[in-house]
Amino acid sequence: MMTKRKEFDLGLEQLHNLLVEMGTFVEEALVDSMKALSGTDVEKARTIIQHDQHLNHMEEQITELGSKLIATQQPVAKDLRRILAAFKIASDLERMGDLCVNIAKFVVRLEGQPLIKPLIDLPRMAEIVQTMTYESIQSFVQENVDLAYKLATEDDQVDALCAQIYRELLSLMMENPRNISQATVLNFVARNIERIGDHATNIGESVVYLVTNKRPDLNTQHNI
Repeated sequence: MMTKRKEFDLGLEQLHNLLVEMGTFVEEALVDSMKALSGTDVEKARTIIQHDQHLNHMEEQITELGSKLIATQQPVAKDLRRILAAFKIASDLERMGDLCVNIAKFVVRLEGQPLIKPLIDLPRMAEIVQTMTYESIQSFVQENVDLAYKLATEDDQVDALCAQIYRELLSLMMENPRNISQATVLNFVARNIERIGDHATNIGESVVYLVTNKRPDLNTQHNI
């Protein structure tokens, strides 16, 4: 007969697997949305929008599984924090997926028009955020606080690129008023990528809370 601890550990492994699956889904959605943007591919963008419900379903599975573990296993202390952290991480990942959908919607708004400038910093931002997404989930699965804190440094890089993109787009708008509409859209894309990075640092905060029972602010921790 399976012991209560073994049953709990199996449930926790299922939670981990679902969170890894959600993280992978977000990474792929971000990559695909940036491909859609670089090629102003409206059909690819619409596909991303249509697949959004899958992430919502996975979050519901995590809520259901975690709630069942709490009800049947009555975990305390760190075991309870593991489940509560999983709830929070699933919520962050779902929001990250929504932000990827936002980027896809901006691509649809561009309606296949040629880009006003080659995309250089936006893809760099997205690559860093993709890495942050992967690392944030790994930090949870491994309960790796060092990896969680690493996200703060990467978030700095994302913020710096976002500010640089804004300045470049502002310059393009001042040069030619015809650029204003698309430059505004590209700035919104940058802001959405930045927000995905912020949610990745939120996941890092949940990991630190899980391991230490203290919740830091990883968006400012590295500046202290």
